Order: sequence, then structure tokens, then C-alpha cells
Amino acid sequence: MNTELNNTPHRRYNILTGEWILVSPHRTKRPWQGKTEESKKEKKETYDPSCYLCPGNTRASGDTNPDYKEPFSFVNDFSSLLPDSPEIDFEEGLLKAESEKGICKVVCFSPDHSLTLPLMEEEDITKVIQMWKKEYKELGGKKEINYVQIFENKGAIMGCSNPHPHGQIWSQSSIPTEVLKKSSRFKEYWEENGSSLLGDYLEQELKAGERILEENGHFVALVPYWAVWPFEAMIVPKRHLQHIGQLNSEEEKAYAQILKKLTIKYDNLFETSFPYSSGIHQIPTNGKEYPEWHFHMSFYPPLLRSATVKKFMVGYEMFAGPQRDITAEQAAKRLNELSDIHYLKKE
Repeated sequence: MNTELNNTPHRRYNILTGEWILVSPHRTKRPWQGKTEESKKEKKETYDPSCYLCPGNTRASGDTNPDYKEPFSFVNDFSSLLPDSPEIDFEEGLLKAESEKGICKVVCFSPDHSLTLPLMEEEDITKVIQMWKKEYKELGGKKEINYVQIFENKGAIMGCSNPHPHGQIWSQSSIPTEVLKKSSRFKEYWEENGSSLLGDYLEQELKAGERILEENGHFVALVPYWAVWPFEAMIVPKRHLQHIGQLNSEEEKAYAQILKKLTIKYDNLFETSFPYSSGIHQIPTNGKEYPEWHFHMSFYPPLLRSATVKKFMVGYEMFAGPQRDITAEQAAKRLNELSDIHYLKKE
């Protein structure tokens, strides 16, 4: 790749959304006197009697969690979407609104309060993936649900309100904006080339090698060429799959393996429980065929310089467009220099 891109302001094109990203690699040389986030010490308790998500504890709703031993899901006690919302169809001049129905669920990854994904065993992460598959099928099978969004907000600075390792699933009647943008790009490429946009991109990345973080027989983790967040990453299946429900048992294990390896690298970067928002994008569940789609999982971590300095999406990002201060290649190099052994497990 042109080495000047690591030193010169430039724009990069996001093939999945059709949008451009401003890259300003020279800005990392500037001194930082702004806000830092408090670096929290690792929680060691395997059980917290005050935690709403630990086994056997009573939640804010008054419901009591079972004494679960494996991943556990339940309808969010404070759901953003409700299945019985009243029908609304409002239009007055330029003002429009319509009802939105849905079901929001919480998925506890483990009964152990202290275990985040990088600290879990691969076989236990595989059970989380199987839970995601189960929820995708069951929620997506409901007539009123047309999209299922699986995601995790990890860390207080990403808005996580409970330290017990967990993710969420929001299923809804409409198809979200980001998914519609990607659907358009996938379909356009499929019709022009007769192949998967992400599949062809993955082939090019594997040949280049400079942004690849981890690879096994079924999955690749990489820093996308168009990454916005400082150490953004994406996990892509090698097989052209439209959704996680199509994963076979070997692919489930391979997915778990690469999830663990990537999140260990994240934690090792600044020797902290690395915060991020991650999410799976896959086909809508509205009964239509989407042969062009290629499911993938993205990670958006905010930390830039250390465990206490985050990237703020303000100013230019809010009013003009996405911008980042290190190139995708620089981020991949930093992550690839890290050990595969979690820093807490080193002697």
C-alpha cells in the first residue's frame, strides 16, 4: 500500500455503506491535555449479591433469576421496544411518526460475574454463540419482527449499566438505517459482479495481509480499511453466510476461538478490560431472500492513546463526517504485536 497514507491526511471509502472517512494520522503527535477516563481495576468476584444479573438474584423488576449455569436470556426489564405498543400513523405537513413494535432481551454470557469474553473458555463462548443463534431464530420467526440486532456494550464508558458480562438483542418491526445502507451496497455489488462484496473484499485483504489480526479455518478478524474507531475490528466468516443461523458446529467453535483471540488482544493493548460496542449485522427476518448478504461482526472501541484516553466523536464528526487519527494499518500493527495470552494470566 502507498506508505504516504500513514503520514498524510486522506479519505477512505467504506464499501459497506458508500460513505467516506477522513483519516488524519499526523494528529497523534499532538499533546493531550483533555479529558481522561478513570481506569477501573478488574473485578474479581465470581458472584455479586447486589448484581441484578447474577444467578439467583432479584432484578429491579422483582423477577428472580434462575440459578443458571450456562448463558441465560430474558426480556429486558426496561425494554426500549415493546410488543404491544399502540398503532400510530401520524402525518401533519412535514411531521411524520409511526408505531414501532419489538422485543428486547438481555443475554448473560456466564453465571460468573468476573468473566468477560476474553477470560471465558472457548467452549463457553461457543454456548453464547448458540444462544445468539437460538434467539435470532425464535425472535426472527415472529410475524411482527423484521430485524434482530445482537450487540454488546462493554465497559462503563460505552454506556454499560451493569458490570456482569452480558449483551443485548433488540428485535423490531422495521429494518434499521445502517442495515438498509449495507443491504443496498451488497445488492448493487451482487447484481454487478455475481459474488459477495465482503467475500471479495476478504480475499483481497488476505492477499495483502497488513490488516489481518487473526485467521482460522472458518473466520478472519481484521481492521477494516475504512475503520473509523481507533482499534476498530471486524470478524467475517470465510463461507458466504447470510446469518448466524447457518453456522455449523465447527464454525461455531471457530467463531468462539477468534472472538476470544481478538478480545484478548484488546485487553492486552492497554492492560485493561477493554471497552467497546460490538454488533452482528445479518439479513432481515422479513421472509425475503437476501443472497447478496454476508454476515459480519464489528467492534467499535473508543480507546485511542491509553486505558484512560478515548476518542471523542464530536465537532467535525457530528457536523461533517467520521474521522480517525491513526490508519487501519497502524492499528493492525499495534494489535499484532501483542501476546495471545491474556495479561491477567501471565506469571
